[in-house]
Amino acid sequence: MKKILLVLLLIFTGTLANAENVDYEQIYRELEVPDFSYVHNIDPGEMYDIQHTSWSPYPLFRLTSPLYFKNIIIEPGYYLLTPREHKGNWYVLFKEQGKVKYIIPVYNREMVPMGFYDENLPKQKLTPSQKFHIKFLDFVGKYVKSSQRKPAPNTFLETTDLDNNFISIIIYWGDYRYYMVLRTVRL
Repeated sequence: MKKILLVLLLIFTGTLANAENVDYEQIYRELEVPDFSYVHNIDPGEMYDIQHTSWSPYPLFRLTSPLYFKNIIIEPGYYLLTPREHKGNWYVLFKEQGKVKYIIPVYNREMVPMGFYDENLPKQKLTPSQKFHIKFLDFVGKYVKSSQRKPAPNTFLETTDLDNNFISIIIYWGDYRYYMVLRTVRL
C-alpha cells in the first residue's frame, strides 16, 4: 500500500513539475477547431448524467469578458461546462440554458489526485435538524431503492492567467480533470 501511494505521489509531483514547462502557445496552435455540432444544440449525454441527481452535476462558469479560441468567440455569460468525448478526442461543451453554445477542445485529460476534493471543497455546516433530515433520508434510502439518489460528481474549476494573453482553464469533474487553453485577446 505504501509503495502504491509513493508511486502515485511521484507521478503527481512529476506532473506538477512538468506543468511549469508547458508551451501554451504551441498547444493553442496545434489544437483544431471542432468540425462537428449537435442536433438542435442538445447534448445527448446530459440525460444520462442528470437522471439520478437532483440538480445539474456540471460546474457553472461565469464569464465577464469574452474569451477566444481561434475563430470562436465565447461571449460573457453563465455557462455549464460539460466534458464530452467525440471520436476519441475530448471537448468541453459550453452550455447556456441547456443548449450547447460553444465546443472547445481539451489538450489534456488526467486523473484527479486522491484527496483533492477533500482538501479543496468546503464542507457544508449543517444544523441539527438538517443532520436529522439527511440521516432520515439515508435510512429510507436503504430500504426503498427507488428513493435513492446518487450523489452528483464532485466538481472544481481552476483558471490561470498566462503570459501572452492566454488563459488556462482546468475543469475537475468526477475522477478526471480536463485542460483547456484560450486567449483573452483576439488576434
